[in-house]
Amino acid sequence: MLMLAEVVAYGALNREESRGSHTRTDYPNRDDKRFLNHTTVVIKDGQLQVSYTPVTLGIFELKERMY
Repeated sequence: MLMLAEVVAYGALNREESRGSHTRTDYPNRDDKRFLNHTTVVIKDGQLQVSYTPVTLGIFELKERMY
């Protein structure tokens, strides 16, 4: 569970934006240009490496949720 927690935190720290429940005070806005992606973290040679895969949008329009 500690390894999974580290991977989640690493992915979140590399995502320099706020989106949904992932809110950062240092990056308060959403950044679709850079981060409309799935975040993948792998361990290679004992190091965490982050990569991104583009999101395939379906029939719904992309818009920010307002609460």
